[in-house]
Amino acid sequence: MQNPSPFSNQPSMSSSLAPSLPIQHDKNALAIYRHSNYLVRRKLLKLIGASFYVDDPSGNVIMYANQKGFKLKEDIRLYTGEDMQTELLRISARNWLDINATYDVIDATNDAKVGALKRKGFKSMLQDEWEILDAQDRVLGTIKEESLVVALVRRFIEISALFLPQKYDIQVGGRDVGGFQQNKNPLVIKLACDFAEDKNGVLDRRLGLAAAILLCAIEGKQG
Repeated sequence: MQNPSPFSNQPSMSSSLAPSLPIQHDKNALAIYRHSNYLVRRKLLKLIGASFYVDDPSGNVIMYANQKGFKLKEDIRLYTGEDMQTELLRISARNWLDINATYDVIDATNDAKVGALKRKGFKSMLQDEWEILDAQDRVLGTIKEESLVVALVRRFIEISALFLPQKYDIQVGGRDVGGFQQNKNPLVIKLACDFAEDKNGVLDRRLGLAAAILLCAIEGKQG
């Protein structure tokens, strides 16, 4: 028997925002999705693939994923821990080798689609940009690298990535709801996730965390 969605029976938002915009801080939400801050860490493995860890504000690992290398169609599964016994989220690419790839985010506890994340491939060649989509593929918001100038410097002067970390602005319904900041070294990529601006809880943390994983997995392969 499937578990009920922790985000069911959510109140509606103002008409000024996109329809079906989720209320994240529902009293029934799983505890791991109620935080304002997270840290996503990507550890590079010996030859191929990577491991991802999601830490809560106290430094506890609350999610883990092991990404296999040489996959034409990305499929990242997030578990409660390294034992990979309890699956929480799935991030699945719809197509393979697509520069404008769309990734569906599925809640594994009830097999329900949360939404999707679409990479703006050609724009991202110069400045990383993603669209946040709801379960019906309607655009809710965007995730965008905050400075075109800094983005260009990072792409053309590789060493600059060490002292010019990537920063991303997140908007939903035209409102700032948070951001990501990357800290990169040769062995570990860290992405600090700050959702403190999301006072009304309009960004589903499952989508926010999935986006952070993808930024580490996809954009993290680049300069």
